Amino acid sequence: MTATAPDRTSEVLRPSSGWSNWGRSAASTPAFRASPSSVAEVQEVVRAARERGLPVKVVGAGHSFTSIAATDGILVDLDRMQGVRAVDTERGRVTLAAGTRLHQLPELLAPHGLALQNMGDIDRQSIAGATSTGTHGTGLAFGGLATTITGAVLVTGDGQVLVVDEQTNPELLPAVRLGLGALGILVELTIQCVPAYLLRAVEHPEPFDVIDEFRARVEAVDHFELYWWPHTTRVMTKTNSRLAPEAGRSPVGPVANWFEERLMSNGALALTCNIGRMAPKLTPAINRLATRVYGDREYTDHSYEVFTAPRNVRFREMEYAMPLDAVPSALRELRELIDRSGWTISFPVEVRAVAADENWLSTAHGRESGYIAVHRYVKDDPEEYFRAAEQIFLAHEGRPHWGKMHYLDAAVFADRYPRFGDFTAVRDRLDPDRTFRNAYLDRVLGA
Repeated sequence: MTATAPDRTSEVLRPSSGWSNWGRSAASTPAFRASPSSVAEVQEVVRAARERGLPVKVVGAGHSFTSIAATDGILVDLDRMQGVRAVDTERGRVTLAAGTRLHQLPELLAPHGLALQNMGDIDRQSIAGATSTGTHGTGLAFGGLATTITGAVLVTGDGQVLVVDEQTNPELLPAVRLGLGALGILVELTIQCVPAYLLRAVEHPEPFDVIDEFRARVEAVDHFELYWWPHTTRVMTKTNSRLAPEAGRSPVGPVANWFEERLMSNGALALTCNIGRMAPKLTPAINRLATRVYGDREYTDHSYEVFTAPRNVRFREMEYAMPLDAVPSALRELRELIDRSGWTISFPVEVRAVAADENWLSTAHGRESGYIAVHRYVKDDPEEYFRAAEQIFLAHEGRPHWGKMHYLDAAVFADRYPRFGDFTAVRDRLDPDRTFRNAYLDRVLGA
């Protein structure tokens, strides 16, 4: 007689209250919540979901602005699956548990003299969530975070463990690196790191017309980005140059850092947004003042200290990738749109660039890409602004960031991604019964 494994479902699943994301742009009421601490427990969650006929979705920090993690089934967090699993010192590769947060990485990588090759400006996300939605930084020699994945372990729709790396199932890497949570539950990721480095940061306000030099600027330095304040003729530019650790740090002092990051970037922005709601006509003047007192400094610090900044003011965001040379005209059209619309926009518009890559659903697939991101305060309705901006971006061959708001569906993506059909075929193979489906994935990938 064959022994039957004990049913540990009650230990893995627990009743759940409602869930909402950081930007308060998505919410759901899952039937259950699960916090597995091992691969075996992740498998149990998937099997329990199949037995009950419930979908499964994984959530990290909830920093995606779409409903990509929303579910009425089982919501899984991997907060008990964090930390370093293995280090290949010779090749500079680190295997991480999928729930590891980006802000934990400096401490985890420091003993090995390693760092991420690039970062975005927020570090609250989990490593699996950030890569699965296409998080990126800026720098024309660097791809998004998902391009650094050399291997992954995931639990597929039937509860089996699948290894994908350069030796095992290598053909799946371009899909699994940036999989939208549609292919399985990532439990481990191996990341190609680089030796730890410093960044020399130069932040300086410049005229809006610098946008016409965008390609030249991003080609000339390691990392370049700019922020345009609507209703003004100024942008704030950020230029970061990579240095060896021996160059020495000259970080921003604590008082200056408090003024720039806490008071101006967060406190003053919150005040501006709230004033803008009560007295919209004041917003242009406030934005013009911000361009005079904000963002004019130079310093050198650890890469992760320069790349990232606190984000305490909640907002909603839409970001589109487009061919690099389309950025100047798209930003000018956005400026004209805002000027003639009568809207008052408190948040700056962010402009960045990344290298082309081969991941099938990467917004930079097959082309050097520029990114334009628009934002609205969490208490403001973003739809009119975002829908109008989206039409500009689409006219410039835009592809929306998977973790940020957009209004497109699978029919559009099938046209804009040459390997879209290959990705959905992998989804059919790894999750034929749609264990990991939700309304968002049905919309963007098809049911």
